[in-house]
Amino acid sequence: MSRLLPRAIGEGGHRFTFLTRDLHHYLRAAPADTSHPLLAAANVLTADTNDPETLLPYVERLHRVLGFDGVVSSCDYYLPTVARVAERLGLPGPSAEAVTAACRKDLTRQRLAEEGVPGPWYALCRDRDEAVAAAAGIGYPLVVKPVDLCAGMLVRKVANEAELYAAYRELDAFPVNARGQRRQPVVLLEELLGGPEVSVETVSYGGRTEVVGVTSKSVGGAPAFIETGHMFPAALDPADAAAAADTAVRALAALGLDQLVAHTEIKLTPRGPRVVEVNPRPAGNRITELVRRVTGIDLAAAAVDVALGATPDLTVRPTGVASAAIAFLLPERDGLLAGIDGAEQVGQEPAVVELTLAEPGRQVRRAVSNNEYLGHLLATDTEGAAALDTAERLLARLVPCYAEEAARV
Repeated sequence: MSRLLPRAIGEGGHRFTFLTRDLHHYLRAAPADTSHPLLAAANVLTADTNDPETLLPYVERLHRVLGFDGVVSSCDYYLPTVARVAERLGLPGPSAEAVTAACRKDLTRQRLAEEGVPGPWYALCRDRDEAVAAAAGIGYPLVVKPVDLCAGMLVRKVANEAELYAAYRELDAFPVNARGQRRQPVVLLEELLGGPEVSVETVSYGGRTEVVGVTSKSVGGAPAFIETGHMFPAALDPADAAAAADTAVRALAALGLDQLVAHTEIKLTPRGPRVVEVNPRPAGNRITELVRRVTGIDLAAAAVDVALGATPDLTVRPTGVASAAIAFLLPERDGLLAGIDGAEQVGQEPAVVELTLAEPGRQVRRAVSNNEYLGHLLATDTEGAAALDTAERLLARLVPCYAEEAARV
């Protein structure tokens, strides 16, 4: 999204000001041959975005000079702050209280339970003793989940008390998130839900929610939960797709979310759909590109539109693509990447529309979250729902090689 939002803003005929606490983060993330799209801003300003009490009056002063029309972010950790800024400036946007409840997984669970929206059995635990007692009540195996991280970080399946303690030790070693914000000390324990997982992509504006479609999700990397692939649209029975969509819309309403693009994750369990989490922003992991390839709908542009209080264009257009899928290449070990065998041949396959891979020389570690990908492959199918099968088949031909292995050859 940090690349797609600037494009959507420019293509919509708008300009933007980029406000950041760490400009070097984006300088480091830029490709060698170009600059990061966020640096194309009309203004690049530095402020402590982790301190809303000083940020809000600062942005208010900027607003008197620059005259902002909307506020957006590409980062989960700043979505509540963005909503507070929009409220302070009297600009369109979702309620800050609703966004905070969606971004805090414990608050989401509590709000959905109060409104009768189905989710897993869960317990909110303030320490290990509470967690041990709650685990006995829920029953192993279960899921240990921090309430305020993203990308699957430190979400773990645990099968017994020893693994529960190990998960707690991991959490204790990570007291702040990737943006330097101190984490909440509470932990969710949740029932391990069975069944396929999907996400529902929606756009809410003016008190109504439009369902754009349902995306399938493939998960691996146990005991972690790493997203290994997605396909849009999900190959589901129409009744299951409708049930997932209805549950997502109910979840958004229960949280009071409006004026935003959302990505709601649902498990289709034998007991019916259950909400995994509600993300009050467009989907990551190139899901928005899958949607665009199939429907012609640009969810990044829709996010900009609703942030401006405009009506988004959600017209489905013929694209010649029946399904689109992405598959992610994961490192299965630590090491210095020497290259990825098979890339040239796979990149020439007609079904492949994107192939992005890490460059040699990168130090990698075995994947434990969605942050360690070595790259992705995006494939399309013009006739049916075979895009994911194709993407996974071609991904299997990509073999990471490490420096010590290359030296032995």
